[in-house]
Amino acid sequence: MATRVVSAVLLIAASMGFGYAGVATAAETSGKQSGWIVLFDGTDLNAWQEPSAKRWKIVDGVLTWDKGCGNLWTKEQYGDFILELEAKCAKDTNSGVFLRSPQGEKNWLQGSIEIQVLGSFGKQKPGKHDMGSIYDCLAPSVAAEKPLGEWNAMQIDFRGNKLKITLNGQLIIDADLDQWTTAGKNPDGTPNKFTTAYKDMAKRGHLGLQDHGQPVWYRNIRVKPL
Repeated sequence: MATRVVSAVLLIAASMGFGYAGVATAAETSGKQSGWIVLFDGTDLNAWQEPSAKRWKIVDGVLTWDKGCGNLWTKEQYGDFILELEAKCAKDTNSGVFLRSPQGEKNWLQGSIEIQVLGSFGKQKPGKHDMGSIYDCLAPSVAAEKPLGEWNAMQIDFRGNKLKITLNGQLIIDADLDQWTTAGKNPDGTPNKFTTAYKDMAKRGHLGLQDHGQPVWYRNIRVKPL
């Protein structure tokens, strides 16, 4: 009888959204079973490194830039993965998602690959520095960014040197980094600022969110190692 009572109480608590130590919610259980790791769900920044994890703000469940917060890096490193997040931009937003940075903050410019997060809505033909681009290397194939103030859903699929980016349901980047054979030069002959040919970039590293000095907002960040 006591077992039935406890079970009933737990069932009621779960239906009302209450949790308790040792019991995972259905969403948590489903996430673990499917291989997803939650990096930010609106409640804490436990998956991210200090001191920046203490400087970015959580406002109404949204990861919010604050002046002087600094680049934010995951504690763990990832090799092949699918990364999903949502980003919101203002008029002057300039941020980015760093991929595979072995040293994190120590060498973020030359030691990581950046996917641009920029308030560039309205451009019919986005360039190498616009929303969703591989920064300074490859422009999105289509303009898929939503108007300023709206949430953009981004998926980054990185396997070996194959990098695909989907923005708001549209595939905008389908790149083979093996084509970047020369430091400082893109396959189309245009220059980039990087001292390592992208085919030779690290195959594993931290993920990061850039503080470039302008407002930006993120939510629903999760990664699935492959």
